[in-house]
Amino acid sequence: MSEKSEKDQNIFQSYLDNIQAKTGKTPADFRLPTAEKGLVKTAEIVNWLKSDFGLGHGHANALALVILSHGQESVSTEDAVATHFKRKKAGWRKPYDELMANVQQCGDDVGVGPAKSSISLLRGDQKFGIVQVSTERLDLGIKLKGVAPTDRLEVAGQWNAMVTHRVRISDPNQIDAEVLAWLKQAYAAA
Repeated sequence: MSEKSEKDQNIFQSYLDNIQAKTGKTPADFRLPTAEKGLVKTAEIVNWLKSDFGLGHGHANALALVILSHGQESVSTEDAVATHFKRKKAGWRKPYDELMANVQQCGDDVGVGPAKSSISLLRGDQKFGIVQVSTERLDLGIKLKGVAPTDRLEVAGQWNAMVTHRVRISDPNQIDAEVLAWLKQAYAAA
């Protein structure tokens, strides 16, 4: 396992450890109630975990991933990231990898937390951004409290409440110095 993969796995594990500290339950303790409630979709499980256990969205997503992967081979962070770039989304993998190579330069505590619909950008266990992949674009969510929106840096609004701003990347060349500076600023504030 590479040093980065091991670090990402440690961050993912820290999510699960924090959940256990908060609720007193292991991921295995959540499986039976999830099945009894008939919850089979990530969104259903996340909503239940948030409402009944007060988990944050990222923690609930991490636990939902573990619950849904039960009985399957353990999912590595890299495998979980790879699921975001299947089929028609595959063309965005190289721009994502290049973006992450630049984000990694912010510090040695940069990691990712892949969930079902997005990939969290983490400084330790603090989220400073997200990446959401579609066939047409990468959407970057960035936490920049107090920063005024621009033509490119729009208010996240209803798109995702965990970040303050959104940048729509429809061409890999749009991942430029300005975007990297916003991500660096968000990292520094995390």
